Order: sequence, then structure tokens, then C-alpha cells
Amino acid sequence: MSVVSKHSEAESGARGEGTPRLWPGIAAVVVMVVGRFLIPAVVPGSALLGVLSVLIGTVAMLVWWTGFSRIPQGERWGVLAVLILGAVVASRFLHESIATSMQGLMYAIYLIPVLCVGLVAWTTLRRSLSRSGRWALLVGFTVLGCGAWTLLRTEGMTGDGRQDFAWRWSPTYEQQLLAQANPSVGSPLANDEPFNVVWSGFRGNHRDGVVRGTQLSKHWSSAPPTEEWRRKIGPACSSFAVSDQFLFTQEQRGDHEAVSCYGRKSGELVWRHQDEVRFWDSHAGAGPRGTPTLHGTLLLAFGGTGLLSALDGPTGKLLWSRNVAKDSAVEVPEWAFSSSPLVIKDKVFVAAAGTLVAYRLEDGELLWQRACGEDGYSSPHLHNRAGMTEVLLASKRGLTSVLPDDGSVIWQFPQEEGARICQPALLPEGDILLSDGEAAGLRRFSVSRSGQSWEFEERWKSIRLKPYLSDFVVHQGAAYGFDGSLLACISLQDGSRQWKGGRYGHGQLLLLADQDLLLLISEQGEVALVSATTGSFQELGRFQALQGKTWNHPVLVQNMLFVRNGQEMATFRLPTESSPSTPNGS
Repeated sequence: MSVVSKHSEAESGARGEGTPRLWPGIAAVVVMVVGRFLIPAVVPGSALLGVLSVLIGTVAMLVWWTGFSRIPQGERWGVLAVLILGAVVASRFLHESIATSMQGLMYAIYLIPVLCVGLVAWTTLRRSLSRSGRWALLVGFTVLGCGAWTLLRTEGMTGDGRQDFAWRWSPTYEQQLLAQANPSVGSPLANDEPFNVVWSGFRGNHRDGVVRGTQLSKHWSSAPPTEEWRRKIGPACSSFAVSDQFLFTQEQRGDHEAVSCYGRKSGELVWRHQDEVRFWDSHAGAGPRGTPTLHGTLLLAFGGTGLLSALDGPTGKLLWSRNVAKDSAVEVPEWAFSSSPLVIKDKVFVAAAGTLVAYRLEDGELLWQRACGEDGYSSPHLHNRAGMTEVLLASKRGLTSVLPDDGSVIWQFPQEEGARICQPALLPEGDILLSDGEAAGLRRFSVSRSGQSWEFEERWKSIRLKPYLSDFVVHQGAAYGFDGSLLACISLQDGSRQWKGGRYGHGQLLLLADQDLLLLISEQGEVALVSATTGSFQELGRFQALQGKTWNHPVLVQNMLFVRNGQEMATFRLPTESSPSTPNGS
């Protein structure tokens, strides 16, 4: 080697101008991109892996860039300063849905992989550019990569964390709805027409998602379901309460939260009660979360901000209202008040994020309130045990049983912290099946009284079925529900998995107990008929019912299926094997 070459090499090394070491950066980017985007696209329930991949990849990129990239030290820190400054400046101009999604982390989780890919590409091209060209390319890429996020909004996210992106300036589904002409109004109920409750509200008459008295055909290919009507509707996670003539639901209409009554046969609006309140979050969107409850002719609706309204079902006349948030001194939780009212005799119960509140049904007088644990998005649940009536409420701290008369705590089954959304399942043997919350699995336990105390025995805990956003059902020694985005069946004997299959997203389901069938609606708005037997997964039929994300529970009355989401509602006539001999119920 010549003296000149040695001198040039030493000079180059002193300036840090050696050939950039690219492979660590490429490896970090591959880990980040595969874990954040590719694996979640093909493996259900792997959203957490994506977040961890971004975190690990970010640390690896920083270690590579600051310590092993062979880029001159001043340039290393200058590049980082440009990237960070671009990200911070763009963050000041984000749409609210982008800025708050994923508890405020979405922008970083999506942006960092893009910046890292760009940084590796910039490092690859760097030596072929002049000093001014390098910085111009870096600034241009940073402006494009960060600034693009200021042009977007998200309509919400799926249960697996996938975002529904739209251009910031495009009208939302709700804005498109409000821009339409007012809907035609159907006829109110005549005085001599019957008004009977056929589906009282959330998950049916017993809140267990069980339907009896209907015999559906299993051959949808030869006799497919037929659509009766379809209507646009305001956003909400609510389902329906149903009478002979009407459907009752909740929705958001701009700045007004609404309780609406629609004709069963036509879908025409009959009446609408509105309050000037609005709840919105970047996860589920705008609107109330609970489902109205029909008790005789009385309709009770609990809104996302805490308004409890008692209305006359046939006419929509407001009878009384209460601000539950104010009464209970509980702030509106992160994902809104999500409880559906429960009526027992002369009282109505609602859950205010872990606090159970009771009102007199006749006039809305506050009777009592009981803190049952922090947080929670489950609804009060009626439980009759050996002649004793209990109200159960799942919360962040576990499951609490109280007396409906005065709210006295009967017993409390403690659990590890976790936001509980699903309803408990009451087993024929007297045991209780309860979600551990936040996709942590199911737990079966027994409750028994010994003198003045209560004793609990845990039968088993299983992660083979992990209901989180979606409720589950129990049938013939098995539990059926959504394990992430797949349908699963586990044994009630020991919690072992019997089968798993069918990619439906975080949907909702009903059990047709007389036929060993599951009728479900997927997160993508598809309705499917699945065998409720422990042998193997078997889908019998499927059709597209709705467009858009669907978290709302379906309703089945005889062979009429009522479904909705945050954009539209529809009714389908399902083919039957024979005419049902008894009215449908649960």
C-alpha cells in the first residue's frame, strides 16, 4: 500500500467517511416492518406483536445509527434532529382522530417504521450525493413522511388494531347522513293496537344471547336469506329492543344523541328523542354504546355521556331523565358509559364504569349507588340463586353481587385488573363463567355460602377462548365465542379447546339452542350460520349483510334478523325448516 493511500485512508477515517455499515439498519427495519405490518395481516390477534416490533426496532435503529453506522458524528445528530423536528411539527397539525387513536400512540407507531425505512434508504444513497443534495433529500423525505399524516383521519379501528383511513377533508358517514333530507316518518301506534315486548334489549330477554322457538333452514345455498329493507342510521354501538311493531335503538345525529323508534316492517322512522350531548373517541367513533331496554311500554336508554332517559315506547314522550355521571360523581370513562339498563320489578339499574346505580322506575328517583370496582364496560346482570335475587356487575376488580333492594354487597369475586366488557355466563350447575378481561381468557368458579361468609372455588382458567369485545354463549357443555378474530369452542369441563376456525374479526353471535346453531355477524358485516357442536368447526352458510365495521349485537325475532352498525341497519328474512310454533325469545 502506498504512503498516499495510507494517508488518504487515515484522513477518511478521521472524518468518519468510511463506507456506511448498512446491514444492522436493514435488519432492524425488516424486524419492524414484518412485525408491525406483515404478521398482523395474516396472523389474527397479533397487534401487540406489532407494537413490540416497533419498540424493539426503534431501539435497534438508534443503537445502529448513533454507534455503528460509520456516519460522521455531527451528521448523525443532525439527521436525528431533522427527523424529530419534522415529526414534532407535523404532530401539531394532525386530525384529532389520528392524534388520539391508540391512546395517543398511533402516530408514532405508524410513523416510526416509515422514517426508519427512509433513513436506511437515505444512508444508501448518501455517498452518491453532494452535501447539499443529502440534506435536501433528507428534508424532502421528512416533510413528505411526516406531513402526509396531516392529510388523513381515521374512521376508527378494528378489534385487531387496524385503522380505517380516509382523507381528512372527505365527509364522514355521519356527515353524509346529516346532509340527506329528513327521513319519512311512519305512523305511531293506534290506541287499539297491541304493544308487546318480544326482545327486551341487550342480548335478549335474559342477556345470554340465546334464542329459542325458531327453526332455521341450514341450506342457504338453495334458499338464501332475503333482504326486507335497508336504511342509513347514525353511528353507535347499540343494538335493538323490539316490540310487535317497532324497533328501538340509539344513535348519534351531529351534536344530538338520539333514541329512535323505527317500524319493524318498513324501517321508517316513527319518532326520535334527542339530547344535545355527544360522545366520540377515535376507537369506536361517535355515539352511544349501550342498547335501550324495553319494559312493558317503558323504554329506558343510557347514553354515552351518562344520560338515562325513560320514554313512552309507543309515542316517544319523555317521562323522566337523570344524569348518572352527576348522580354517581363518576367521570365519563375513556370509551364512554357502555351499560345497558336492567329492570328488576320497580327499579332500573345502570353501571357507571364500575359503580352500580339504582333508580325508581316510576319517576327516576335515585335510590342508591354502590362502587363495585374501578372501571368496566359490562352491564348489570340478573342472577336468581336459590330463591335469592342478585345483580351481578363485572368491573376492573372482578365480579360483584349486590342485593337489588338496597345495594348491599352479597359477595365479591376478586380478579386481576383488566377492563371487562363481556357479560358473565351463568351455568346450569350454578357456576359462573367470567372473562378475565383484555383478551386474558376465561375463568370458571363456584360460589357457595358457609355460615355468614361466602366461599369461591376456581374450577379452571383457560386461555383457549379469550373473549374481549365480543360476548360468548354456553351450550351443551361448551362455551362458544370469538378468540381474537377466530371463532372457538372450549369444554366447560376443563377449559380445553375443542376447535377453532372461521376468520370473522371481532364480531357478535347468538345461540339457536333448539338447533345447535350459532348465528353470528362478523366485524366486516357478514352473517354466518355455524354448527354449535364440539366435534369440529363447520360453517353452513354466509352472506354479506352490512358494509363497514360492525360491533353491534344482532337480533333474531322468529326468522327475522335485525342487524346494524354505525352506518346502516337492515332486516333479513331467514329461510325456515318449518313455521315456529312459539314466539321467539331468549
